[in-house]
Amino acid sequence: MRHFDVETLTPGRWRNGGGATREIASRPTGAEEFGWRASVADIDGDGPFSAFAGVDRTLTLLAGNGVRLTCPGAFERLLARAGEPFSFSGDLALSAELPGGACRVLNIMVRRGRWTARVERVAGRVVPPSGHAGVFYVLRGRWQTDEDGHVLASGQGVWWDEADNAPGEAVAPLSPDAVALWTDVTPTG
Repeated sequence: MRHFDVETLTPGRWRNGGGATREIASRPTGAEEFGWRASVADIDGDGPFSAFAGVDRTLTLLAGNGVRLTCPGAFERLLARAGEPFSFSGDLALSAELPGGACRVLNIMVRRGRWTARVERVAGRVVPPSGHAGVFYVLRGRWQTDEDGHVLASGQGVWWDEADNAPGEAVAPLSPDAVALWTDVTPTG
């Protein structure tokens, strides 16, 4: 498992200037066409979302008063509750509206046909399955990794890829208020 702290990840501006992204992981590393990618995005203003052909996406509100995603003729969805994931096709042309100002989201993207992702809000011990990749992001409270006893707080986490020895290495809550997001990324082939 590899540790991260969102505040120490280097932010990169979006092409359209509407926000910034802090990449947690992208696999394979350095590949122009990722298989899966996890990042935290700060959305600063209303505007279009970039389309990603052949990619399935899951956005989860982390902080702020919400973001309304709209795809004319397909859906309109207000993400207003922190920790509630919303999945959609990256092929869609979306626009985002921030009814309560800037917000922060966890963005999981997987290449359709090669990977699937399930994002879940958890409050108990998580043990990654063998052969899966994943990301564990702390929303609140304190958590501890079995691997090295590292204590994680809000905005911190761990990630692993399918070749790691993560299975059997759990992440467990240390405080009664502990809540996290667990993304299980599964190869399809």
